[in-house]
Amino acid sequence: MDAQAIETDDAQGGMNAAFTQDLLDRGYSRRHLAKVAALLGAGAAVARVTGAAAQQAAKPVAGAVRIGANECWTGPFPVAAEAAFKLVQEGNRYEPDDEHAKLFAAVAQVEGITADRVVAWPGSSDPLNRAAVTFASPARGIVTADPTYEAIWRTGAWIGAKVTKVPVTKDYRHDVKAMLAADPNAALYYICSPNNPTGTLTPLADIQWLADNKPKDAILVVDEAYIHWSEEPNAAKLAGTRDDVLVLRTFSKLFGMAGMRLGLTFASPKLMEKMMRYDGGQVTAMLPMTAVACGTVSVAQPDLIKQRRAEMIAARTLATDHLAQKKIMVLPGSHANMFMVDWGKPAKDMQAALLAENVQIGRSWPIWPNVSRVSVGSLEEMKAFNAAVDKVWKA
Repeated sequence: MDAQAIETDDAQGGMNAAFTQDLLDRGYSRRHLAKVAALLGAGAAVARVTGAAAQQAAKPVAGAVRIGANECWTGPFPVAAEAAFKLVQEGNRYEPDDEHAKLFAAVAQVEGITADRVVAWPGSSDPLNRAAVTFASPARGIVTADPTYEAIWRTGAWIGAKVTKVPVTKDYRHDVKAMLAADPNAALYYICSPNNPTGTLTPLADIQWLADNKPKDAILVVDEAYIHWSEEPNAAKLAGTRDDVLVLRTFSKLFGMAGMRLGLTFASPKLMEKMMRYDGGQVTAMLPMTAVACGTVSVAQPDLIKQRRAEMIAARTLATDHLAQKKIMVLPGSHANMFMVDWGKPAKDMQAALLAENVQIGRSWPIWPNVSRVSVGSLEEMKAFNAAVDKVWKA
Protein backbone atom coordinates (compact mmCIF):
# COMPACT_ATOMS: atom_id res chain seq x y z
CA MET A 1 0.00 0.00 0.00
CA ASP A 2 1.51 3.35 -0.97
CA ALA A 3 1.99 6.36 1.29
CA GLN A 4 -0.79 8.37 -0.35
CA ALA A 5 -3.30 5.59 0.26
CA ILE A 6 -2.21 5.30 3.87
CA GLU A 7 -2.62 9.05 4.34
CA THR A 8 -6.13 8.78 2.91
CA ASP A 9 -7.01 6.06 5.39
CA ASP A 10 -5.58 8.18 8.19
CA ALA A 11 -7.82 11.08 7.28
CA GLN A 12 -10.87 8.82 7.23
CA GLY A 13 -10.08 6.72 10.28
CA GLY A 14 -8.24 9.07 12.59
CA MET A 15 -5.07 6.95 12.94
CA ASN A 16 -1.57 7.93 11.93
CA ALA A 17 0.34 6.19 9.17
CA ALA A 18 2.45 4.00 11.45
CA PHE A 19 -0.58 2.54 13.22
CA THR A 20 -2.45 2.06 9.97
CA GLN A 21 0.51 0.21 8.52
CA ASP A 22 0.74 -1.93 11.66
CA LEU A 23 -2.86 -3.08 11.17
CA LEU A 24 -2.23 -3.82 7.50
CA ASP A 25 0.94 -5.74 8.33
CA ARG A 26 -1.03 -7.91 10.78
CA GLY A 27 -3.52 -8.92 8.10
CA TYR A 28 -6.36 -6.42 8.41
CA SER A 29 -7.90 -5.32 5.14
CA ARG A 30 -8.47 -1.71 4.18
CA ARG A 31 -12.18 -2.42 4.60
CA HIS A 32 -11.66 -2.99 8.33
CA LEU A 33 -9.46 0.05 9.04
CA ALA A 34 -12.34 2.48 9.45
CA LYS A 35 -14.08 0.04 11.77
CA VAL A 36 -10.99 -0.22 13.94
CA ALA A 37 -10.61 3.55 14.02
CA ALA A 38 -14.27 4.02 14.93
CA LEU A 39 -14.11 1.37 17.64
CA LEU A 40 -11.14 2.98 19.36
CA GLY A 41 -12.30 6.52 18.74
CA ALA A 42 -15.90 5.98 19.87
CA GLY A 43 -17.17 6.87 16.41
CA ALA A 44 -20.88 7.33 15.89
CA ALA A 45 -21.16 4.52 13.37
CA VAL A 46 -19.63 1.88 15.63
CA ALA A 47 -21.71 3.12 18.54
CA ARG A 48 -24.81 2.33 16.54
CA VAL A 49 -23.58 -1.01 15.27
CA THR A 50 -21.81 -2.47 18.28
CA GLY A 51 -22.96 -0.39 21.22
CA ALA A 52 -26.44 -1.85 21.46
CA ALA A 53 -25.36 -5.26 20.24
CA ALA A 54 -22.67 -5.50 22.87
CA GLN A 55 -25.16 -5.04 25.68
CA GLN A 56 -25.73 -8.47 27.20
CA ALA A 57 -28.62 -7.41 29.39
CA ALA A 58 -32.08 -6.56 28.13
CA LYS A 59 -33.42 -3.05 28.56
CA PRO A 60 -34.60 -2.74 32.16
CA VAL A 61 -38.33 -2.87 32.78
CA ALA A 62 -39.49 -0.05 35.03
CA GLY A 63 -40.91 -1.29 38.32
CA ALA A 64 -39.72 -4.87 37.87
CA VAL A 65 -37.36 -6.78 40.14
CA ARG A 66 -34.23 -6.27 38.06
CA ILE A 67 -31.97 -9.31 38.47
CA GLY A 68 -30.75 -9.76 34.92
CA ALA A 69 -27.75 -7.45 34.43
CA ASN A 70 -25.36 -8.59 37.20
CA GLU A 71 -25.59 -5.17 38.83
CA CYS A 72 -25.20 -4.74 42.56
CA TRP A 73 -28.50 -4.36 44.40
CA THR A 74 -27.24 -1.20 46.09
CA GLY A 75 -24.96 1.74 45.40
CA PRO A 76 -21.44 2.67 46.52
CA PHE A 77 -20.32 2.31 50.11
CA PRO A 78 -21.54 5.43 51.97
CA VAL A 79 -18.00 6.50 52.82
CA ALA A 80 -17.07 6.25 49.12
CA ALA A 81 -20.19 8.15 48.08
CA GLU A 82 -19.14 10.93 50.44
CA ALA A 83 -15.79 11.15 48.68
CA ALA A 84 -17.56 11.36 45.32
CA PHE A 85 -19.83 14.14 46.56
CA LYS A 86 -16.83 16.13 47.74
CA LEU A 87 -15.55 16.02 44.17
CA VAL A 88 -18.94 17.17 42.90
CA GLN A 89 -18.41 20.29 44.96
CA GLU A 90 -15.00 20.71 43.32
CA GLY A 91 -16.34 19.98 39.86
CA ASN A 92 -14.97 23.24 38.52
CA ARG A 93 -11.50 21.62 38.49
CA TYR A 94 -10.35 19.06 35.95
CA GLU A 95 -8.42 17.24 38.67
CA PRO A 96 -8.59 18.96 42.08
CA ASP A 97 -5.79 17.09 43.87
CA ASP A 98 -4.00 14.40 41.85
CA GLU A 99 -6.96 11.99 42.04
CA HIS A 100 -5.55 9.56 39.45
CA ALA A 101 -2.36 9.05 41.43
CA LYS A 102 -4.32 8.50 44.64
CA LEU A 103 -6.40 5.80 42.95
CA PHE A 104 -3.36 4.04 41.50
CA ALA A 105 -1.58 4.11 44.86
CA ALA A 106 -4.60 2.73 46.71
CA VAL A 107 -5.09 -0.09 44.21
CA ALA A 108 -1.39 -0.94 44.13
CA GLN A 109 -1.28 -1.24 47.91
CA VAL A 110 -4.30 -3.56 48.01
CA GLU A 111 -3.12 -5.75 45.13
CA GLY A 112 0.59 -5.89 45.97
CA ILE A 113 1.75 -4.53 42.62
CA THR A 114 3.48 -1.30 41.62
CA ALA A 115 1.38 1.76 40.79
CA ASP A 116 2.92 2.09 37.33
CA ARG A 117 1.11 -1.12 36.38
CA VAL A 118 -2.33 0.31 37.17
CA VAL A 119 -4.37 2.30 34.64
CA ALA A 120 -7.96 3.53 35.07
CA TRP A 121 -10.62 3.50 32.33
CA PRO A 122 -14.30 4.42 31.98
CA GLY A 123 -15.32 0.82 32.69
CA SER A 124 -13.48 -2.25 31.39
CA SER A 125 -15.09 -2.61 27.96
CA ASP A 126 -12.77 -0.12 26.27
CA PRO A 127 -9.52 -1.90 27.23
CA LEU A 128 -11.09 -5.25 26.32
CA ASN A 129 -11.88 -3.93 22.84
CA ARG A 130 -8.42 -2.40 22.57
CA ALA A 131 -6.76 -5.68 23.48
CA ALA A 132 -8.54 -7.38 20.58
CA VAL A 133 -7.44 -4.70 18.12
CA THR A 134 -3.92 -4.32 19.48
CA PHE A 135 -2.96 -7.98 19.57
CA ALA A 136 -5.37 -10.07 17.47
CA SER A 137 -5.86 -10.13 13.72
CA PRO A 138 -7.38 -12.22 10.91
CA ALA A 139 -4.12 -14.20 10.86
CA ARG A 140 -3.67 -14.66 14.62
CA GLY A 141 -6.91 -14.63 16.49
CA ILE A 142 -8.63 -14.83 19.86
CA VAL A 143 -9.44 -17.93 21.94
CA THR A 144 -12.18 -17.86 24.57
CA ALA A 145 -14.35 -20.22 26.58
CA ASP A 146 -17.95 -20.93 25.61
CA PRO A 147 -20.08 -19.69 27.24
CA THR A 148 -18.36 -16.56 28.46
CA TYR A 149 -18.67 -12.79 28.33
CA GLU A 150 -19.34 -12.19 24.66
CA ALA A 151 -18.02 -8.67 24.12
CA ILE A 152 -14.72 -9.90 22.72
CA TRP A 153 -16.59 -12.17 20.29
CA ARG A 154 -18.49 -9.18 18.96
CA THR A 155 -15.36 -7.06 18.74
CA GLY A 156 -13.55 -9.80 16.88
CA ALA A 157 -16.40 -10.16 14.40
CA TRP A 158 -16.62 -6.40 13.92
CA ILE A 159 -12.94 -5.91 13.13
CA GLY A 160 -12.44 -9.17 11.23
CA ALA A 161 -10.28 -11.06 13.73
CA LYS A 162 -10.56 -14.81 14.07
CA VAL A 163 -12.38 -16.01 17.22
CA THR A 164 -12.18 -19.61 18.49
CA LYS A 165 -14.65 -20.74 21.18
CA VAL A 166 -13.88 -23.72 23.43
CA PRO A 167 -16.56 -25.34 25.63
CA VAL A 168 -16.03 -25.10 29.39
CA THR A 169 -15.15 -28.20 31.39
CA LYS A 170 -17.68 -30.45 33.10
CA ASP A 171 -17.26 -28.37 36.25
CA TYR A 172 -17.76 -25.16 34.21
CA ARG A 173 -14.24 -23.70 34.36
CA HIS A 174 -12.08 -22.67 31.42
CA ASP A 175 -10.40 -25.67 29.79
CA VAL A 176 -7.02 -23.98 29.35
CA LYS A 177 -5.31 -26.96 27.70
CA ALA A 178 -8.14 -27.30 25.19
CA MET A 179 -8.00 -23.56 24.55
CA LEU A 180 -4.32 -23.75 23.69
CA ALA A 181 -4.83 -26.85 21.55
CA ALA A 182 -7.70 -25.21 19.67
CA ASP A 183 -5.41 -22.47 18.34
CA PRO A 184 -1.74 -22.88 19.35
CA ASN A 185 -0.80 -19.76 17.39
CA ALA A 186 -3.43 -17.35 18.69
CA ALA A 187 -2.43 -13.82 19.61
CA LEU A 188 -4.84 -13.43 22.53
CA TYR A 189 -6.27 -15.90 25.05
CA TYR A 190 -9.21 -14.60 27.09
CA ILE A 191 -10.21 -15.96 30.50
CA CYS A 192 -13.14 -14.54 32.47
CA SER A 193 -12.87 -15.63 36.11
CA PRO A 194 -15.30 -15.72 37.80
CA ASN A 195 -16.88 -16.45 34.47
CA ASN A 196 -19.87 -14.61 33.11
CA PRO A 197 -22.44 -16.24 32.94
CA THR A 198 -21.58 -19.25 35.13
CA GLY A 199 -19.93 -17.41 38.03
CA THR A 200 -17.35 -20.20 38.23
CA LEU A 201 -13.66 -19.69 38.90
CA THR A 202 -10.79 -20.95 36.81
CA PRO A 203 -8.04 -21.92 39.30
CA LEU A 204 -5.08 -19.59 39.38
CA ALA A 205 -2.85 -22.59 38.70
CA ASP A 206 -4.66 -23.13 35.37
CA ILE A 207 -4.30 -19.46 34.47
CA GLN A 208 -0.59 -19.67 35.31
CA TRP A 209 -0.27 -22.78 33.11
CA LEU A 210 -1.76 -20.99 30.13
CA ALA A 211 0.49 -17.98 30.72
CA ASP A 212 3.53 -20.26 30.75
CA ASN A 213 2.57 -22.41 27.76
CA LYS A 214 0.93 -20.04 25.26
CA PRO A 215 3.06 -18.52 22.48
CA LYS A 216 5.61 -16.20 24.04
CA ASP A 217 4.39 -13.23 22.03
CA ALA A 218 0.69 -13.87 22.74
CA ILE A 219 -1.23 -11.94 25.39
CA LEU A 220 -3.27 -13.54 28.15
CA VAL A 221 -6.24 -11.37 29.16
CA VAL A 222 -7.83 -12.26 32.50
CA ASP A 223 -11.16 -10.55 33.08
CA GLU A 224 -11.76 -10.32 36.83
CA ALA A 225 -14.87 -8.14 36.82
CA TYR A 226 -16.43 -10.35 39.51
CA ILE A 227 -13.35 -11.23 41.53
CA HIS A 228 -14.34 -9.18 44.57
CA TRP A 229 -17.28 -11.53 45.17
CA SER A 230 -14.73 -14.30 45.83
CA GLU A 231 -11.93 -14.75 48.34
CA GLU A 232 -9.97 -17.10 46.08
CA PRO A 233 -6.51 -16.13 44.71
CA ASN A 234 -6.55 -13.73 41.76
CA ALA A 235 -4.28 -12.96 38.82
CA ALA A 236 -3.19 -9.44 39.81
CA LYS A 237 0.36 -10.46 40.68
CA LEU A 238 0.74 -12.22 37.32
CA ALA A 239 0.06 -8.90 35.62
CA GLY A 240 2.28 -7.23 38.16
CA THR A 241 5.32 -9.34 37.29
CA ARG A 242 4.90 -10.35 33.63
CA ASP A 243 4.78 -8.38 30.39
CA ASP A 244 2.34 -10.72 28.61
CA VAL A 245 -0.62 -10.74 31.03
CA LEU A 246 -3.38 -8.14 31.17
CA VAL A 247 -5.91 -8.17 34.02
CA LEU A 248 -9.21 -6.30 33.75
CA ARG A 249 -11.14 -5.06 36.77
CA THR A 250 -14.30 -3.00 37.24
CA PHE A 251 -16.08 -1.07 39.98
CA SER A 252 -19.45 -1.92 38.41
CA LYS A 253 -20.12 -5.06 40.44
CA LEU A 254 -19.46 -5.41 44.18
CA PHE A 255 -18.67 -1.70 44.55
CA GLY A 256 -22.08 -0.68 43.18
CA MET A 257 -20.71 1.84 40.68
CA ALA A 258 -22.04 0.53 37.34
CA GLY A 259 -23.47 3.91 36.37
CA MET A 260 -20.31 5.76 37.40
CA ARG A 261 -18.16 3.96 34.78
CA LEU A 262 -14.81 3.13 36.31
CA GLY A 263 -12.55 0.20 35.47
CA LEU A 264 -8.90 -0.76 35.78
CA THR A 265 -6.20 -2.61 33.92
CA PHE A 266 -3.14 -4.20 35.48
CA ALA A 267 -0.30 -4.65 33.00
CA SER A 268 3.23 -3.63 32.16
CA PRO A 269 3.65 -0.01 31.01
CA LYS A 270 4.96 -1.22 27.64
CA LEU A 271 1.85 -3.29 27.05
CA MET A 272 -0.34 -0.32 27.96
CA GLU A 273 1.62 1.91 25.59
CA LYS A 274 0.73 -0.41 22.74
CA MET A 275 -2.96 -0.32 23.65
CA MET A 276 -3.02 3.48 23.94
CA ARG A 277 -1.08 4.31 20.81
CA TYR A 278 -4.20 4.71 18.69
CA ASP A 279 -5.48 7.71 20.66
CA GLY A 280 -2.55 8.86 22.78
CA GLY A 281 -4.21 7.95 26.04
CA GLN A 282 -7.08 10.41 25.67
CA VAL A 283 -9.72 8.02 26.99
CA THR A 284 -7.93 7.33 30.26
CA ALA A 285 -7.34 11.06 30.78
CA MET A 286 -11.06 11.88 30.63
CA LEU A 287 -12.42 10.02 33.64
CA PRO A 288 -14.98 11.72 35.89
CA MET A 289 -13.22 12.69 39.09
CA THR A 290 -16.29 11.72 41.11
CA ALA A 291 -15.87 8.09 40.01
CA VAL A 292 -12.11 8.16 40.61
CA ALA A 293 -12.55 9.48 44.15
CA CYS A 294 -15.30 6.96 44.87
CA GLY A 295 -13.13 4.10 43.61
CA THR A 296 -10.10 5.22 45.61
CA VAL A 297 -12.02 4.99 48.87
CA SER A 298 -13.90 1.80 47.88
CA VAL A 299 -10.87 -0.43 47.33
CA ALA A 300 -9.55 0.32 50.82
CA GLN A 301 -12.61 -0.98 52.69
CA PRO A 302 -11.89 -4.67 53.42
CA ASP A 303 -14.54 -4.97 56.13
CA LEU A 304 -17.25 -3.43 53.95
CA ILE A 305 -16.22 -5.63 51.02
CA LYS A 306 -16.46 -8.71 53.22
CA GLN A 307 -19.85 -7.64 54.56
CA ARG A 308 -21.30 -7.01 51.10
CA ARG A 309 -19.91 -10.31 49.85
CA ALA A 310 -21.61 -12.12 52.73
CA GLU A 311 -24.92 -10.38 51.97
CA MET A 312 -24.73 -11.52 48.35
CA ILE A 313 -23.89 -15.11 49.28
CA ALA A 314 -26.84 -15.24 51.69
CA ALA A 315 -29.21 -13.96 48.99
CA ARG A 316 -27.75 -16.34 46.38
CA THR A 317 -28.10 -19.30 48.74
CA LEU A 318 -31.70 -18.36 49.51
CA ALA A 319 -32.55 -18.60 45.83
CA THR A 320 -30.49 -21.66 44.89
CA ASP A 321 -31.75 -23.64 47.90
CA HIS A 322 -35.32 -22.83 46.91
CA LEU A 323 -34.72 -24.01 43.35
CA ALA A 324 -33.11 -27.21 44.66
CA GLN A 325 -36.17 -27.91 46.79
CA LYS A 326 -38.26 -27.70 43.63
CA LYS A 327 -35.76 -30.03 41.88
CA ILE A 328 -34.79 -27.33 39.40
CA MET A 329 -31.16 -27.70 38.40
CA VAL A 330 -28.71 -24.90 39.23
CA LEU A 331 -25.23 -25.15 37.75
CA PRO A 332 -22.90 -25.49 40.75
CA GLY A 333 -19.82 -23.53 41.72
CA SER A 334 -20.75 -19.87 41.33
CA HIS A 335 -18.43 -17.46 43.12
CA ALA A 336 -20.18 -14.37 41.76
CA ASN A 337 -23.45 -12.48 41.96
CA MET A 338 -25.10 -14.71 39.37
CA PHE A 339 -26.05 -18.33 38.82
CA MET A 340 -27.33 -20.41 35.93
CA VAL A 341 -30.67 -22.23 36.07
CA ASP A 342 -31.30 -25.20 33.77
CA TRP A 343 -35.06 -25.25 33.32
CA GLY A 344 -35.03 -28.30 31.07
CA LYS A 345 -37.02 -26.32 28.50
CA PRO A 346 -36.48 -23.11 26.51
CA ALA A 347 -35.08 -20.45 28.79
CA LYS A 348 -36.69 -17.64 26.84
CA ASP A 349 -40.12 -18.98 27.78
CA MET A 350 -39.26 -19.00 31.49
CA GLN A 351 -37.77 -15.53 31.17
CA ALA A 352 -41.04 -14.29 29.69
CA ALA A 353 -43.15 -16.08 32.31
CA LEU A 354 -41.17 -14.57 35.17
CA LEU A 355 -41.32 -11.12 33.60
CA ALA A 356 -45.11 -11.46 33.57
CA GLU A 357 -44.75 -11.76 37.35
CA ASN A 358 -42.67 -8.58 37.36
CA VAL A 359 -39.31 -10.33 37.82
CA GLN A 360 -36.71 -9.65 35.12
CA ILE A 361 -33.98 -12.30 34.95
CA GLY A 362 -31.15 -12.66 32.45
CA ARG A 363 -31.03 -14.49 29.18
CA SER A 364 -29.54 -17.73 27.90
CA TRP A 365 -26.42 -18.35 25.78
CA PRO A 366 -26.60 -20.09 22.38
CA ILE A 367 -24.63 -23.10 23.62
CA TRP A 368 -27.17 -23.60 26.46
CA PRO A 369 -30.62 -22.56 25.19
CA ASN A 370 -32.42 -24.04 28.22
CA VAL A 371 -30.29 -22.26 30.82
CA SER A 372 -30.98 -18.76 32.19
CA ARG A 373 -28.56 -16.46 33.96
CA VAL A 374 -30.03 -15.01 37.15
CA SER A 375 -28.32 -12.11 38.89
CA VAL A 376 -28.29 -11.99 42.67
CA GLY A 377 -30.17 -9.07 44.12
CA SER A 378 -31.08 -8.19 47.68
CA LEU A 379 -32.68 -10.72 50.01
CA GLU A 380 -36.07 -9.15 49.30
CA GLU A 381 -35.49 -9.33 45.56
CA MET A 382 -34.51 -13.00 45.73
CA LYS A 383 -37.61 -13.71 47.82
CA ALA A 384 -39.65 -12.12 45.03
CA PHE A 385 -37.80 -14.32 42.52
CA ASN A 386 -38.63 -17.43 44.55
CA ALA A 387 -42.30 -16.44 44.77
CA ALA A 388 -42.44 -15.82 41.00
CA VAL A 389 -40.88 -19.23 40.30
CA ASP A 390 -43.51 -20.84 42.54
CA LYS A 391 -46.23 -19.25 40.44
CA VAL A 392 -44.94 -20.12 36.96
CA TRP A 393 -42.96 -23.33 37.39
CA LYS A 394 -44.38 -26.50 35.92
CA ALA A 395 -42.03 -29.45 35.77
